[in-house]
Amino acid sequence: MSTEPGPRDSDQWDRGFLLWDCYFAVVWVGTLVLAFSVEGPGGAARPASAALVVLLLVWYVVSGRPVLLTEGADQRRAVRYLTVATALFVATGVLITETRLLTFALVPQCFIALRIRRAMVTLAVINVAPVAGWALLWRPDAQDVFLNSVGAAVSLVFGAALGTWIIHIIAQSQERADLIAELEASRGEVARLSAERGALAERERMSREIHDTLAQGFTSLLMLVQAVDAELDRDVAAARRHLELMQATARQNLAEARSLVAGRAPDDLRGGSLPDALRRVAARHGAAVTVTGTARPLPPGLEVVALRSCQEALANTAKHAGPDAEVRVALGYRPGALTLTVSDSGRGFDTGAHHEGFGLRGLRTRAAEVSGTAKVVSAPGRGTTVTVRLPLPEPDGTPEPHGPPELHGTPEPHDLPEPSATPDPPHHSPERTAP
Repeated sequence: MSTEPGPRDSDQWDRGFLLWDCYFAVVWVGTLVLAFSVEGPGGAARPASAALVVLLLVWYVVSGRPVLLTEGADQRRAVRYLTVATALFVATGVLITETRLLTFALVPQCFIALRIRRAMVTLAVINVAPVAGWALLWRPDAQDVFLNSVGAAVSLVFGAALGTWIIHIIAQSQERADLIAELEASRGEVARLSAERGALAERERMSREIHDTLAQGFTSLLMLVQAVDAELDRDVAAARRHLELMQATARQNLAEARSLVAGRAPDDLRGGSLPDALRRVAARHGAAVTVTGTARPLPPGLEVVALRSCQEALANTAKHAGPDAEVRVALGYRPGALTLTVSDSGRGFDTGAHHEGFGLRGLRTRAAEVSGTAKVVSAPGRGTTVTVRLPLPEPDGTPEPHGPPELHGTPEPHDLPEPSATPDPPHHSPERTAP
């Protein structure tokens, strides 16, 4: 062959090689029939030629077939096999010209087992040597020599053309086999990376969900526990109110946990509209809600993003704005867009400073997942405004076109500072401390 053997299904090649065995067997049987049926130039030439044909068949079974099955992977074995086979063939062809029928068996073997140059040299020897030896040994008339020479030349050219074409076909098939193997390996790698990416995305999603629901609720519970501990000795009524609020917060956390496990919509969204859900969330933080535009049902994914964004913004306000800050929530329905704004009159912060945390980063990620944008405007002593803009479906069901989500306005922080592990007891009303 002209190229190194490529990847191949060995079982399929073994099964397919039975066709070659049958073909070789037919050629050898036909050669033996001719060897015994034609009149030879000498009395011993016919049995001697037949014996050489039988010996060549035995040599093929013992040495040739294993070489061909491996497509000449071991070139030393391939060269040895075809050298002996060619010598036997030339000898029998010199004795009787009809045995040159074996050319049709040996030529394919040359191109299967040998590289292209060696195959072409062997092909020339197989076609030229028997005719030359026969002419020198038996001294036939000029016309017979001419006819046999023409036949050898035609056989040489035909064998070279057909063998070269077959080799190119085999090389192309091997290249395709290599490409298929690479594609299968790439497909497996893509599937693995896709599964890993999906698992990572799911972990990130669960992290955001837990941060915006359970973690905020547990933070409120810790703050309420500290408040109750401070009030037990001096204000039992306030402590009872905080205990009731703790109970409500724990129930809310339990409902959210069950929704996360079951993959359902957030508890606040079930059985009501988005404005109603925002009012319930805002009420737990002592915030007022205003709705502009005509409220209408939205895709569940957009409502979840709006609700979680409001929860995160209100939680950060409760942590950082200060006990006396006024908090407002505004929800605006406009053609092609839904706008959620959470603003407070609290302490504010420097948006150019670096802040560690997960809250606002998760808020931005949520908005970006639905082609929305997030915007934070704040300054020390001037409060904070968080604005989330989400695209709404058009009447034909397609979302408003958006480019990559970008944040506009003043520079934004990487995130609001996270609370300490043991927050101080709240000094503002209990309704503002729960999630």
